[in-house]
Amino acid sequence: MSTSQTISAAASGMFSIGGDLPVNRLGYGAMRITGPGMWGLPGDKPGALATLRRAVELGVNLIDTADSYGPGTSEELIAEALYPYPADLVIATKGGWERPGPGWWTHNASPKHLTAALEGSLKRLRLDRIDVHQLHAPDNAVSFEASVETLAKLRAQGKIRHVALSNVTREHIERARAIVPIVSVQNRYSFADRESDFIVDHCEKNGIGFMPWAPLGQGRKAHQAIQKVAAELNATPLQVALAWLLKRSMVILPIPGTSSVAHVEENIAAAGLELPQAAYDELSAVSHPPASLRG
Repeated sequence: MSTSQTISAAASGMFSIGGDLPVNRLGYGAMRITGPGMWGLPGDKPGALATLRRAVELGVNLIDTADSYGPGTSEELIAEALYPYPADLVIATKGGWERPGPGWWTHNASPKHLTAALEGSLKRLRLDRIDVHQLHAPDNAVSFEASVETLAKLRAQGKIRHVALSNVTREHIERARAIVPIVSVQNRYSFADRESDFIVDHCEKNGIGFMPWAPLGQGRKAHQAIQKVAAELNATPLQVALAWLLKRSMVILPIPGTSSVAHVEENIAAAGLELPQAAYDELSAVSHPPASLRG
């Protein structure tokens, strides 16, 4: 599948986050525009800025990031590349991790940290309100309810439009929904890693968006299966993996990440890839042992 064809994220269809934020279903994940170990500036900053701008040119109007990517770097680059933002652009960010160093992540979903993280995201993104703010992960050292109640309070203050979750179980979703409406969930999920299958179904039943990360999956069996389908469709493996996700459920919002203009074009071309039912079923039969969550 050539990326020289006319491509647009709009071909992926539309989903309305929270009922009032319509987005094209194929978005962009901004974790990889940071440096090695998700730390500091990328080696090619102009390339990262160009990638962000190209994604938006190709119809992406959902960008996912987090305060911990850099830390702060991803959000700063988004603002530098795209501010003032297009009217339809939805930026989803996260809080709840701390970064002592490259490749190092530690939980902190305390009310104090989440509040400070939100304020930092607002400043870096040059916004008065975050459209979608996600709890990056539950923190075993902090009451989950206390974390969600903090985001609900910030929403009531007008600093967050919608509250969302990441790296959670169905129980977490329902406990959070008892406190505040939850508009999206972000977990690891792919054609080859369906540990969150039942969560996708739960989200679909309740009109909640689902943002899968790690869309290619892992393992030799998965690699062989997707290579076969990609060759049959004259597409790349990642395009096929993204097409599988888009076909799996209308609430799925894939957010593939890259720091390359060529790769972002390749990824967004998946929006127009029609995956035959037989190929979808073939990939759906692939599985491997579940991996740990982070995202």
